[in-house]
Amino acid sequence: MTNFIPIFPLAIVVYPGEQLNLHIFESRYKQLINECVDGKKFFGIPTVLEKKVQEVGTLMRVTEVTKIYESGEMDIRTEGVKVFRILEQVKDIPDKLYTGAIVNYPPNIGGKGKRPLMEVVLAGIRELHRLLEVKKDFKKPDDQLISYDVAHHAGLSIEEEYELLGLLHELQRQEYLKRHLAKVLPVIAEMEQLKEKVKLNGHFKNLSSLDLDV
Repeated sequence: MTNFIPIFPLAIVVYPGEQLNLHIFESRYKQLINECVDGKKFFGIPTVLEKKVQEVGTLMRVTEVTKIYESGEMDIRTEGVKVFRILEQVKDIPDKLYTGAIVNYPPNIGGKGKRPLMEVVLAGIRELHRLLEVKKDFKKPDDQLISYDVAHHAGLSIEEEYELLGLLHELQRQEYLKRHLAKVLPVIAEMEQLKEKVKLNGHFKNLSSLDLDV
């Protein structure tokens, strides 16, 4: 299935099911959002990397307009629906300030993947948060969490988040997160040990003498 959608390129990655709040202030995007709200239409957020619109993004729906300012700017709540792939960008649309794209929607195998694997991922993320002294609470019970729910909390770069978006099987996404955490956790733990050593430097130390036969 292919169709045309208006697009709102941003230097972020949005996942299906994600709740995203946006402040709309540019004229072209005020037009886009107003048309989506009035016509109950969807729009797309393709990820921008190194100032280039990437081919994969997430279809979005506006769930609420929370505030409209005198200038026409607005605060909105949106939700990710599904992953799309851009086949062709449409830069000139009659009477429109925004751009669009012809897209398709590749099959995306969801479900819960492998629960034991997801439990390893969750344990890794919580260990990462402990080392970084970060507190995060997920909005679902552990047995309902999937990769999209936790990806933003795993310490991925935007390039890595985009790679994850392009994986179209829940099991692949879980494996990706597991490998990432196995790579970064030892580095963070070593940095934490180094930090503790630096804290000790310059302080009086109460050390016991060693009983050496010298």
